[in-house]
Amino acid sequence: EPRRTFRRRALGNFSQCLEQRKASGNQQWSERLFRNQPIKKVAESIKYVGGCKDPEETTTQETNRKKEKRSECLKCGKQFILRSHLLTHQTIHMGEKPHKCFECGKSFSHSSYLTAHWRTHTGERPYRCLDCGKSFSNSSNLTKHRRIHTGERPYKCPDCGKCFIQKSTLVTHQTIHTGERPHKCLDCGKSFSHSSYLIRHWGTHLGERPYKCLDCGKSFIRNSHLIRHQRIHTGNKLHQCLHCRKSFTERPNLIRHQAVHTGESPHRCLECGRSFTQRSALVTHQAIHTGERPHKCLDCGKSFIQRTNLISHQTIHTGEKPHKCLDCGKSFAHNSGLIVHQRIHTAEKPYKCLDCGKSFSHKSNLNKHQRIHTGERPHKCLDCGKCFIQKSSLVTHQTTHTGERPHKCLDCGKNFSHSSYLTRHWRTHTEERPYKCLECEKSFIQSSHLIRHQKIHTGDKPDKCLQCGKCFTERTNLIRHQAIHTGESPHRCLECGKSFNQRSNLIIHQRIHTGYNLHKCLDCGKSFSRSSELTKHQIIHKGATLEIA
Repeated sequence: EPRRTFRRRALGNFSQCLEQRKASGNQQWSERLFRNQPIKKVAESIKYVGGCKDPEETTTQETNRKKEKRSECLKCGKQFILRSHLLTHQTIHMGEKPHKCFECGKSFSHSSYLTAHWRTHTGERPYRCLDCGKSFSNSSNLTKHRRIHTGERPYKCPDCGKCFIQKSTLVTHQTIHTGERPHKCLDCGKSFSHSSYLIRHWGTHLGERPYKCLDCGKSFIRNSHLIRHQRIHTGNKLHQCLHCRKSFTERPNLIRHQAVHTGESPHRCLECGRSFTQRSALVTHQAIHTGERPHKCLDCGKSFIQRTNLISHQTIHTGEKPHKCLDCGKSFAHNSGLIVHQRIHTAEKPYKCLDCGKSFSHKSNLNKHQRIHTGERPHKCLDCGKCFIQKSSLVTHQTTHTGERPHKCLDCGKNFSHSSYLTRHWRTHTEERPYKCLECEKSFIQSSHLIRHQKIHTGDKPDKCLQCGKCFTERTNLIRHQAIHTGESPHRCLECGKSFNQRSNLIIHQRIHTGYNLHKCLDCGKSFSRSSELTKHQIIHKGATLEIA
């Protein structure tokens, strides 16, 4: 019994001494101590001497001990569980980069970073995703990627509750709340919230595009843009919508598309109350209120709200049209223009109005159409206060105040305020009627005339008068009709004071005062102010011809 007591006491003193030596960091002493005996055996004997402790209690104590013994960086206060991690971290402060790449000369603070970098030269991607087969050069990149499949977003913003897959994305996001933009461009003074945004911005000054597509030779500022572009050639569309089975090359495009099905528009403009499915769309929209156009064309000085619009515009100066339609051979400066054009051939109209069921080939056309139902007219004329659904309509309208008619017909010398009016007029000389009705083969100069005509066959009259219930094929005819009920005649002749409910009727009336008769009879030379009067007159000549016959 005394011998057992002595042995227990001796082992107890031994374990206490061992812990003290470990705490003091005397590694050499520890090595001498265990040189002639197996470590596992000593560890087991120490554990046995400790008595029958509760396993849960032991685990808790071990966790607390680990927390207490974390290694702290004296420079920045960051803590590490392993001392080796602390040593690796300290090379950041020391600036030491002993591991050099023999291929490109780039240096790294740790050998593992060099190993990961070396794979950019060899193209090795040993870490493969079992869900989609995508491979990665780094295990951490695979871990981040797998969160796309699992839906895990461990990094939560304490300000708005939004969650992110990567911590770096959260850090970048938080600058939205703080407004911090510490990274400043020395060339133009523009500031950025993240260093990567500044590096990307520098490319616009340098004109540097280091990432080149091997298929078509097109170059890009960012590697991610090249990867996105290459999917055009490969046809790889990884992200599929579960509602309509439509596939996308990028996940953000899928998320953007899904808002069409859900109708969710969480981003609201505080100025006008309009909501958007994406924050980027809201930021772009807000420029309408602020008038900010930060992206300027160096060739003509024209400014744009979005950089993508500037890039599209620049193709006017370069004349580059790399995107070609395989059906008709027509080329486009931008891929989005080709996608919209191809819907003419496929007759695809993916954007449907929930109010009237009308479908559109382009989202912007749906947005403009919906203003008919909401009554929204965001574009206001500063001269007369008249509001318009589309900005192009406002620009056209403003020429009535300025009197500007820069587009001249080379055949008859007539001037027009807008190029589309000249194009339309030009067809009266060429007798071109490109828009043909498939029902009766009647042809038209304008597509709007064909659409109006087709309603005769379909019987579609969507615009109804709330006063008398009469229906019309076009909204303009409804507005004209409503003047009967209101008695409104806003268009007044300055010569005689006569008022008209339509501007077109005022223009025709003014020809009485000016003596200008546009429509001339080729048989007798007589002129008329209206085409309908000329048509009636021509019957006289036709009747005379029949009598002679």
